Amino acid sequence: MPDRPMIEIQNVSKFYGIYKALDDVSLTIGEGEFFSLLGPSGCGKTTLLRSIAGFETPTAGEIFIDGAPSLTLPPNKRPTNMVFQNYAIFPHLDVAENVAYGLKRLKLSPEDEKKRVGDALDQVRLSSLGKRKAHELSGGQRQRVALARALVMRPKVLLLDEPLSALDKKLREEMQVELRTLQKAVGITFILVTHDQYEALALSDRIAVMFGGRIAQIATPKEIYQRPRTRKVADFLGGMNFLTAKVLGEQGNAVSVDAARFGAVNLDKPHGFTAENGHVTVGIRPERLRLLWDNDRAPHELAGRIENRAYFGEVTHLTVGVDGLEQPLSMVETNDHGADDLPIGAEIRLAYDPDAFVLLAEYEAVRRV
Repeated sequence: MPDRPMIEIQNVSKFYGIYKALDDVSLTIGEGEFFSLLGPSGCGKTTLLRSIAGFETPTAGEIFIDGAPSLTLPPNKRPTNMVFQNYAIFPHLDVAENVAYGLKRLKLSPEDEKKRVGDALDQVRLSSLGKRKAHELSGGQRQRVALARALVMRPKVLLLDEPLSALDKKLREEMQVELRTLQKAVGITFILVTHDQYEALALSDRIAVMFGGRIAQIATPKEIYQRPRTRKVADFLGGMNFLTAKVLGEQGNAVSVDAARFGAVNLDKPHGFTAENGHVTVGIRPERLRLLWDNDRAPHELAGRIENRAYFGEVTHLTVGVDGLEQPLSMVETNDHGADDLPIGAEIRLAYDPDAFVLLAEYEAVRRV
């Protein structure tokens, strides 16, 4: 939990006719936190962001910004600013004029306005491009202009609606680094909406994963990736091998299961754990399985055969069939030992760590966080 709340969302729901876009959402976002709302299209993340900004009015619930109720305030009276997916750069204005646009209503002196614009351009490393026309900017530069135009208003919260989605992969990765560096430098709360799980993992202090207008889990990137609560969260954040396991016994917050060919595994119970007919779902990430070469030995290993492979430069993704398992296993292996040269049908051995398994509950929304 954050030391000092900046955003408090309390039991917020939003209906469009009979369609429920947000379903009793509650969460707290801290001052200076980089917080991401992650989920597939239509999960409610953008509706929640727009509700914070004031562009949507919740059907029920309350939103507090820096301790004050906000639902009666119009967007321009809230201590927030928003960077949209399309940037909305004015083509007839140069960079400095775009950044200064929102300052006009503040009626600053020309000197103060110039200083505010200069400071904002310095923050996004565009100080030398103030006179450049909008149509002369690259995609990354246009994104930084949009950030400067939001930061020049000195908001307490910066809202980011998939601001990197229009960029190519290399530029998007570069801008992710810049965005995180910028957030640390300005020190204000950033709230990012994204459907890209790797972007959320790379940028965030904490992540809220959403499905169907509800929050499924809130945690740090490491926790939410390594210890997802549900199969749905696990499946959305990267690859996961799912196995049906038989419950051998429960004691306190631990449960022992028979994970088919992987044998007996002791696991922590997630919130909402239930066993149906004595069976549960467990998961293990592909990168937690590794190939054993030649005379390599491991405390825990099993045999399989390669059914498919895909080369990704520094790594190869392998699909491995194992006798006794209903589905083949996915695994990721670096190519320094020659995983990319293994033929389809090759017999292999793979090692695993029982501690890498996670017990997955059925889908349950987090009502209060």
